[in-house]
Formats: sequence, C-alpha cells, structure tokens
Amino acid sequence: MTSYPLTRRNAAGAVLSAAAAGLSAAAAKDRPNILWILGDDLGPQLGCYGHPLVSTPHVDRLAAAGTRFTHCFTTAPVCSPSRSAWNTGVYQTTFGAHNHRSHRQDGYGLPGGIRLVSHRLRDAGYFTANVTDIAPGLRASGKTDFNFQLDAKPFDGTHWRQRANGQPLYAQINFTAPHKGPVWPAARKQAKLIDPAKVDLPPYYPDRPVVRDEVANYLDAVNYWDAQVGAVLDQLKADGLLENTAIFVFGDNGRCLLRGKQWLYDPGTHIPLIVHWPGSVKAGVVRRDPVISLDITATTLAMAGVPRPELFHGQDLFASRLRPRTHIFTARDRCDMTVDRIRAVRDGRYKLIHNFLSDRPYTQYNEYITKSYPTQQVIKDLHAAGKLNAVQSQWMAETRPEFELYDLQADPNEVRNLAQEASHRKTLARLTRELDKWIEEMRDAGRRPESRETLLREEPRARPVV
Repeated sequence: MTSYPLTRRNAAGAVLSAAAAGLSAAAAKDRPNILWILGDDLGPQLGCYGHPLVSTPHVDRLAAAGTRFTHCFTTAPVCSPSRSAWNTGVYQTTFGAHNHRSHRQDGYGLPGGIRLVSHRLRDAGYFTANVTDIAPGLRASGKTDFNFQLDAKPFDGTHWRQRANGQPLYAQINFTAPHKGPVWPAARKQAKLIDPAKVDLPPYYPDRPVVRDEVANYLDAVNYWDAQVGAVLDQLKADGLLENTAIFVFGDNGRCLLRGKQWLYDPGTHIPLIVHWPGSVKAGVVRRDPVISLDITATTLAMAGVPRPELFHGQDLFASRLRPRTHIFTARDRCDMTVDRIRAVRDGRYKLIHNFLSDRPYTQYNEYITKSYPTQQVIKDLHAAGKLNAVQSQWMAETRPEFELYDLQADPNEVRNLAQEASHRKTLARLTRELDKWIEEMRDAGRRPESRETLLREEPRARPVV
C-alpha cells in the first residue's frame, strides 16, 4: 500500500538532485519559473482527454507539448479541504482542515511541520504571486480558501511583473470557471455553444431537457475557461516567460454536477493534470499511473530544489525512482450545513466507499446544491411521480449502505454496488483493510466529530451528529 506514515520519509521523493528528478542539469541550475493554472470544479472534460463536444485548443496544445496524466485525483471533492491539502502537501484529514470552510473564526493555524508551498518557495528565493489582473480584460479570483489561519501573507504579490529582475517565479492563477455562478451565463454568450441534445448523460441522470441543459452549460463553462487559459499563455509569451516556465494545469476538485462535486464518486475527485515544461518534461507523453493533487506540490518543490519536508504526503512525479501509487484515498466531510463523513479507496480496478453516517440520505439538505443544481429538483419531482428507473432511484433512498463497492472497469459510472455480493467478499475485505490502515496512519481527524459549539459558531444551520 502506498501511504505514508507521518514519521517516515518517502525514499522515492527524498532525492532532489537533477538526476533523481529526471531533469537536465542546466534546468536544475536555472531554477525554473513555476505556474499553476487552475479551474474551479474542473473535471477531465477536455478535448485532450477525448471529450467529443468541448473545444479546448489552448490546453490541448499544452498537453501535446507536455505530459498528460489520465488518473489524477484530488484528496477531497470540494474546494477548501482540497486546496488546504495541495497548498501544503499534506492530507487535509491529517491536520484538521477536512470540513469545508471551517476554522474561519477560531484562529486555527497550521500545526508544526506543515507550511504553505508558497512559503517554502519564498524561503528558497522565489517571488510568489497569486495572480489576479493578468492582462487587460482578464482577471482571476485570487482564491485561496484555506481551512486555517496564517501568520504571514500567503503570497508576495499579484503579478509576475512585480518580482525583482532575475528572481525566479512561483505563481497561481485561480479561475472561477467552470464553477457555477456568474461564469455560467457568461459562457452562454460565446459564439459556439454545446448542443444539449448531443450531451451524453450518465445512467443515474433522467433524460430531461433541464438536465441536458445543465450538463451542456457546464461544458460551455469549460470552453470559456480554456479561452482564459489561452489569454494567459499569450501574456506569458509577450512577457518572455512561456518557454522558461513549468506550467501545471489542473482543477481544485471534480465537476460541479450532481453526484460529482461533494461526492467521492470519480466525477467528484477526478481532475485533469497537464505538465508543460519545454526542454525538461517530454512532449506528448500520456501517464496512466494513479496520482493525487499532493504530488503536484511535491513536484513543484522538487523542480525548485527545495528539500522534501518531513511531514509530507506527495511525491515527485518525475523522480527517477518514483514508486507508483497502488491506491488512491479520498475524503469528504461537512460541506456547509451538511454534516457527513465519507472515505474512499480505489486501486487499479475497484473502489470502496465507506459511508460512516449511513443513516442519512444522499439528498440530505445542502443549500448550495438546492439552489444551484436544477437536476436535483428534477430527480425529486420524478421520484415523487414514480417516474425514475431503478438506477436513478438509488439517489432518493432514505438511507445509504455503509459500504459501496464498484468495479470501475465493468461499471465506470459506479451504479452497481457489489458490497453485498459473495463473489466480492475478498475484495471488500482487502480494500476495507487498506482504508482502515490509511485512516490510522494519517491520523484522520474526521474520527472526532465537530462539537455542537463549533457547529453553532461556524455553520449554525448544520445538523450535528447525534
């Protein structure tokens, strides 16, 4: 099992010489500029990932000239715990950052040994920026959304042009697209739009115009995001940075559609990852090994020559002695007022989901989903009218099974639960052991529910665990 106890260094990632990182000596000496380009709620619905309807030429070109990872996952299916994790390189469950938008009022800080990647790079001489006003007419959100407080500002500035002459750059550009909100109507003003009639619906969605329209609008927002990425690349080229900057393109969590974001099914945590670094990262490579967003953090530090921290869960993706992960672990906890605790583990074929609060329905109230996901209301209305099929009706069950086991090869949509089938008892037992071991080794803070006092302070509308 590829999980990392808090007291053990990962030997595969500890050697940060140019040879061990798979980088040329010249590139290591030069210390590259490093740029993260993010899309909120961005799944792998991109042209370079084979999606037939979207038009993402700018990201597709980066992928063709770089390395594309087909099996990259975030550690959480919602922004603040996910961002808290990959901005530190440590699972959010390890240091109490697992509940969505928590610790906003209690002064909670990072435990000893855990630091922002931007702070580590600042100490190494990098100028760090959360870029907002990129170019005329192009603005990013500057989103951080950490579930902790900081004693020092997370970034030095808001644009790469603010750095000293010759100073290496580390920057993030956080685009809100394709997150639901103002971007969605803006995306509908593009000249070329997705035809809802051509959208391929998963079997758990009823085929209704509202559902098709929501999925199509999401894909429109992906196209809108790609145009923004293109404008970033134009500005980098104009400023002479495009050829000497390592660019990571990824999402903060999976797509913002029902059964995606906030859930541990693949659409909630599966994200694209493209690494483009001319002359150092091979062009046209497709990597199918399973990786997690924390590996982006580890690779960034390795590129900059920063030693691997003692408490760290990512690994350098380009290390010559990389030990491929055999399992991917993900976690979902409270999202706004919706108290929950779900853990999942997937290997090369199967995924196990453990619903710790199985007495609660999939549809327990969440204000964001209620207001922003029209498909949810369609499903509820059709259920009341007795018009859902057996697969679609699963979403409306009054309770959940404690365990969900899926064969991802035979059932990529994760709709046939094998947990109770005798022929899969050994698989269930094996993955349960792996998940339980990971929970113990990572010192999963979710084992201790938030107190009523904390819930009343941070989210008064939440229904506590009783």
